[in-house]
Amino acid sequence: MEVQVRENNVDQALRALKKKMQREGVYREMKLRRHFEKPSDKRVREDAEAARRYRKLMRKRLDREGY
Repeated sequence: MEVQVRENNVDQALRALKKKMQREGVYREMKLRRHFEKPSDKRVREDAEAARRYRKLMRKRLDREGY
């Protein structure tokens, strides 16, 4: 991951880097890797995340298309 520093403005570059890392899920990945997750727990978590994404998609589709 790369961020360019313009006009020696390091604060702005750091903000851009943090935003990129957040968008790509680096922080979330680091949090998940802090401890071992049993495969069964991982499967349950991933299934719950998929269900959440699906419900969100259906909610948006209902608002947009009306069915």
